[in-house]
Parts: sequence; structure tokens; C-alpha cells
Amino acid sequence: MRKIRNLLVGTALAGALAVGIAAAPAASASTAGAAAATPATQALSRHNFGPFFSGFGGREDRDDRSYAKGFWGRSGGHYYLDFDLFDRDRDRQYAWFDVYYHNNSGWHFYKRYRTFGHFDHRIDFNRGVDGFRFRVGEGSTRDYDWSGWHRYGSF
Repeated sequence: MRKIRNLLVGTALAGALAVGIAAAPAASASTAGAAAATPATQALSRHNFGPFFSGFGGREDRDDRSYAKGFWGRSGGHYYLDFDLFDRDRDRQYAWFDVYYHNNSGWHFYKRYRTFGHFDHRIDFNRGVDGFRFRVGEGSTRDYDWSGWHRYGSF
């Protein structure tokens, strides 16, 4: 009787082990699927900003200021910035957009954009950049009616 009981317990144990082994690839596939979905979810996250307006001089109305709006985010360890720059009054003074980035050695000038009307652009920063900042301006010179700095990142 003892031999039959041991044989039944052994058979049940072997069956349970076989079911566990058969289920393991399905469980690891669902775990891998969840891990693969995480970067895609991160790529879809974005943060809107703006509109941010330029400063204004004594001879201009607030409605004549240039502005920028858009979104920024982080995907695959890289920051990106997607913006639209608008010059609303079309007075032949440029709308300006200055961009700086930050890394381990401090702040660095990236690029200056300008337009008389509307300009849109996407910037993908290199790996190692831990944040960025920008400002919006308007004028016939580069040092005219700047807004304050707008900073984003983990610096």
C-alpha cells in the first residue's frame, strides 16, 4: 500500500512540475512584453509648455509680443524639444528663440532661431544632456525684449 501511495504522490508531483515548466515560458513572455511596453510608454509621455511671451518695450502693446509654445520630453535617455515660434505683429522685427543645454560641465549655447512669421522645429539633444533652457524675444537686434528663462530637466 505504501508503494502505491508513494507512486501516486510522485506522479502528482511530476505532473505539477511539468505544468510549471510548461507555464514558465508563457510567464516570461508576458514579463518581456511588459518590459518592452515600458519604453514605448515613456516615448509617448510629453510635457506641454507655453505660450511664453517675449518682453515688451514702452512703445508696444502686450498684444504685439512674440511667443513660443510646444512640448518637451525624454525618450531613450535623450531630451527633446518641439516648439512653434510666432511673430504676431509682423512689424519687421524678428521673433527670437534662444536655446541652451546643460550637461556635467555647465550651460552651453545650442542655437538661436528667428522668424518674421511662424517657425516650428524639433531639437533632439545628445546623450549626456540633463536639461535645457530657452527664452523668447522680439526686436530688430538680438538684445531686445527678452523674456525670462524657462528651464526643464533634471540638472
